[in-house]
Amino acid sequence: MSKRRAGSSSNAPRAASSARSARAALGAGAAGVILRPGPLSVEQVVAVARDGVPVSIDPAAIRAMDRSRGVVESLLRSGRPYYGINTGFGSLAKRRIADADLRTLQRNLIRSHSAGTGAALEPEVVRAMMVLLAASLSRGLSGVRPAVAHGLVAMLNAGLVPEVPSVGSVGASGDLAPLAHIALALTGEGTVLRDGGVVPASVALAEAGLAPVELAAKEGLALINGTHLMLAQACLIRADAANLFAAARVALAMTIDACRASHSFLDARLAAARNHADQAAVLASLRGLLAGSTIVTSHIDNDPRVQDPYSLRAGPTILGAVASALASFARPVIDELSAVTDNPLVFARGVLGSRADSIVSGANFHGMPLAIPLDAVAVPLAHIAGASERRSYLMTGAFEPESRLKPFLAPQPGLQSGLMIAQYTAAACVNEIVGLCTPASVANVGTCAGMEDYNSFGPRSAAKARRILELARTVVAIELLIASQGIETHRPLRSGRGVEAALAVIRTLVPPLTDDRPLTADIAAIEALIATGTIGADPAAS
Repeated sequence: MSKRRAGSSSNAPRAASSARSARAALGAGAAGVILRPGPLSVEQVVAVARDGVPVSIDPAAIRAMDRSRGVVESLLRSGRPYYGINTGFGSLAKRRIADADLRTLQRNLIRSHSAGTGAALEPEVVRAMMVLLAASLSRGLSGVRPAVAHGLVAMLNAGLVPEVPSVGSVGASGDLAPLAHIALALTGEGTVLRDGGVVPASVALAEAGLAPVELAAKEGLALINGTHLMLAQACLIRADAANLFAAARVALAMTIDACRASHSFLDARLAAARNHADQAAVLASLRGLLAGSTIVTSHIDNDPRVQDPYSLRAGPTILGAVASALASFARPVIDELSAVTDNPLVFARGVLGSRADSIVSGANFHGMPLAIPLDAVAVPLAHIAGASERRSYLMTGAFEPESRLKPFLAPQPGLQSGLMIAQYTAAACVNEIVGLCTPASVANVGTCAGMEDYNSFGPRSAAKARRILELARTVVAIELLIASQGIETHRPLRSGRGVEAALAVIRTLVPPLTDDRPLTADIAAIEALIATGTIGADPAAS
């Protein structure tokens, strides 16, 4: 994408300190994220998507793209048919396209596939899609000119975010419709999000000093055949799930002391006997968070309770299983971050063992390697929320005299309702999560006149997992709200150092409950602390 004149979009990310911190975390220096023929990391994708870290293309990637583009142009001169390059698409693949119409073919492809509907995807998702698409093209197996990847990078660096409807991809021949809307903006058509509204892409490109990209043979197909929406969501889910898990661990520790529960189930010998490493790690972190508690020592003697409810006693076991499942989710995401997922692929002589220049049609764009993990990750996220809600119920509704918690943690129960309805909200979230846990990838609907007869529906799996994560974050925020009030019920006794540190952070935004007040803003403030990773510091790891 060539420069026409100086300019910038008002929609560009300008959080300089945030971008600098993200670059420091990446070890990327002033150059930001550099696209090479190799893999990206989840952290790099998130930095570009959320922090506006700049993107550039390494010369090695440019050489790889030039080489694969040369193969496309050479083989086109042979006159033989090549799928999607000089033929129609899908069930129209038997239709040969004249050389004079090849650019029109690509333009028509982008226009016709821009058929998405529904609310627009969040800008961070679109930005993640764009950097993943540019990275895939930069691996030099897609047969596109470097100008196409440069165009995507230029839009990212100018802060231009195409308007991409959220519904329309079946996740098989890539994320066709969502990616087509990105390609549409790249070519100067469609719309771009800006200042809470939309503007024509042609206007936004001109104001940013950028020229639209005119697509040549194969390039439109390479732009829309890929798993980049599924992978973008998976990267963001992976990052957010890590913060949620850390906060859930803190919430469990805080609730243990808020309920004046035993610490006996944190014994390392229990984990050794079960022989699950993730359970052992959770137990260790909980012991660290609760180290120094005087609440636990206050009820060692003469406490009639023999055992605590499962949501407390089995909490480390549940979170250990969640940790194992989240680790399993990470592997296919990391694998996909080095993948080329369009079709057909272009192999120059010597590349991946190729004996001759060749164009090979297959199904690398099929989303099942991501759809199944995205369906599966819903389950551990649901268990984070389910166990957390039970603990909120325990603190607000158990009325156990040994816990010394007043009903609903209200200072004056009856006159005040306290935190009663916060637990209702958590219950509502959990109910919605249950419905969302039904897998999307197991229900098949064929498309394209039967040519695409078994689709993955990975984008639906991703959308459901993302929603579950958001709901689970709310549930854990409610537990932290309630447990914070519970800990202060036991003053002057104190919980462990890690719990008290987390409580101090919460209290910078949410004051103790002294009278009934609206709780929505309190819950939202704690949600934000979880989302940014502010809640979750583990003293055992420091």
